[in-house]
Amino acid sequence: MGDLLKPPAGTPAATGEGGLQAWQVVAGGIAGLMLSVGLARFAYTPLLPLMQAQAGLSDALGGLLASINYAGYISGALLAAWIDDPRWRHRLYGLGLALGLLATLLMPLSTQPWLWALSRYLGGLSGAAGMLLGSGLVLGWLIRAGRRPELGLHFTGLGGGIVLSALGAMLMGALHWDWAGHWWGFAACGLLLLVLAWRWRPPAPPPVGSHAVAGAPSRQWMRWMMAGYFCAGWGFVISATFTVAIVERQPLLAGQGPWAWLLVGLAATPAVFLWDRAARRAGDLNALLLAFALQVVSVLLPALGSSLWAALLGALLYGATFIGIVSLTLAMVGRRSPGNPGKAMARLTLSYGLAQVGAPALTGLMVQASGSYQSALWITAAVLTLGIAVLLRLRALDRPSGA
Repeated sequence: MGDLLKPPAGTPAATGEGGLQAWQVVAGGIAGLMLSVGLARFAYTPLLPLMQAQAGLSDALGGLLASINYAGYISGALLAAWIDDPRWRHRLYGLGLALGLLATLLMPLSTQPWLWALSRYLGGLSGAAGMLLGSGLVLGWLIRAGRRPELGLHFTGLGGGIVLSALGAMLMGALHWDWAGHWWGFAACGLLLLVLAWRWRPPAPPPVGSHAVAGAPSRQWMRWMMAGYFCAGWGFVISATFTVAIVERQPLLAGQGPWAWLLVGLAATPAVFLWDRAARRAGDLNALLLAFALQVVSVLLPALGSSLWAALLGALLYGATFIGIVSLTLAMVGRRSPGNPGKAMARLTLSYGLAQVGAPALTGLMVQASGSYQSALWITAAVLTLGIAVLLRLRALDRPSGA
């Protein structure tokens, strides 16, 4: 937190725009991510095996619900990219926070698939609001307040949300709560997070005049980057959706799934800082190549072995890489598109999201047909390896320009 929360030299440390201090804005943003992504999206992962055992959730429907969640995320991302008015972006962020709590509350009300589907779609909209609108509001406030314009601390909310979903599932499981009780417990946590995130929302930024800024990546570079980010989205969603279920399916590891999910969150929480440092030393593309390669290993470990250490090490590597891939990619394309970084980021988000819609549904069908996640893991490793090839091509394109 140190440098980020220090006031600029020669200015008082008290309050900034909206009467808020920097620590409040950052804490509110973290709470927003923990609600909109950590609970509205990621609570589904540790509860998937429990819902399959107690609520009649099939493998195919489990994968379809994950795909519906990402369809909601894409819808929210497109809306966020379309709306320019900062006042509306601020309002939609507040609405997204409320939808995160609503999505969590809907899950335990019934075992009707349509209600679960509605919950997952609303959870996707909430996730987009937290990731895109909330992050933009926090960054804008920090810039206007003279703080360092970095979001590493803010994005610890992603890892923190995973930790909350894992520890919550473990605690409620130890209390022998049923699947619906788990969701009610997460809804109670979500209410507290909503209060914090709402109270410490940055105010809507003042309207500013637009002015053109030269510079944009070539169409060829952008096409290759979108292809690589599609591969990253495939690798992200399989582990994000099925990590706990993969562990629980192995007879010798039953009951250990929440530990794997906890490791994902513990690894993801500080990962953004580490990958930023790696990018400064080795360059963005080289850091991305390393993150992709480690994520391939994270997928292959549970595919090659059924031991607990393989499952836990795979979860640790996955948590340490997925958020780095996202942050490095979006930062890189934003710097290359100073004229309109939001539009370039939105295009990449669409590419990433398309993989997230298709991959879980396909995986669910494959698992239901075979009874095993092995084939899905091998396909995921192959897609990520293809992503490495794409990044190598991008590095070759950069070489003549000296980038």
